[in-house]
Amino acid sequence: KTLMAKAVANECQVNFISVKGPELLTKWFGESEANVRNIFDKARQSAPCILFFDELDSIAQRRGGRPGDGGGAADRVMNQLLTEMDGFGPKKEVFFIGATNRPDILDTALIRPGRLDQLMYIPMPDYEARLAILKATLRKSPISKDVDLAYLAAKTNKFSGADLTEICQTACKFAIREDIEREIERDMLGRDDSLMNIEDEEFNEEDFEDPMPEILPYHFEEAVRNARRSVSDRDLVTYSTFAQTLSRSSA
Repeated sequence: KTLMAKAVANECQVNFISVKGPELLTKWFGESEANVRNIFDKARQSAPCILFFDELDSIAQRRGGRPGDGGGAADRVMNQLLTEMDGFGPKKEVFFIGATNRPDILDTALIRPGRLDQLMYIPMPDYEARLAILKATLRKSPISKDVDLAYLAAKTNKFSGADLTEICQTACKFAIREDIEREIERDMLGRDDSLMNIEDEEFNEEDFEDPMPEILPYHFEEAVRNARRSVSDRDLVTYSTFAQTLSRSSA
């Protein structure tokens, strides 16, 4: 979702401001509302601009629905957010985009016409998208020519972009761990005596590079076996149902 928002800003050739909802929340009275005002002021000063709120549900939950909300702090933040959004218009050249994994708990006032009235449901990446994500993530990594990314993309149906990135990082860690264990074994067998003498005063660690080991197919296979999807089938059904319901109501 974040990458898509950045792509929109790049395509439109406008400034891009990204903020995570929880970053605006503090324990001090009135400071959270001030943070909301400040970020919108910054967006107006940067116009034309796209203001992107990630994890929007953290500050835009249904009012009156938070247990233990002392003094209605969450409601005040929500009211401030609505006030700032109402201050936007076509002439302001500031566009607001929000992202959430919990659309069901958003305040209904936020998604009424004139505010966030255009819902975009972003499903899990399909095969082509997964393949593109894998290639982009591994473009600077020393992967073996025997690694079949197309096969890996086919084996990771319903995995998110973050899940795929984690698989790549895990495979990389497996390769590094294996290389370290191999080096330790060589040291124990005394095979590195001819490589360097640690008592040599002229020895400089910077003269010796520690190249990234090649990532082999079985590293990816093990990474996939240990991988867990971050979005369950139940969640996918919930998101799809919510998107269809909101689409019908707006129509």
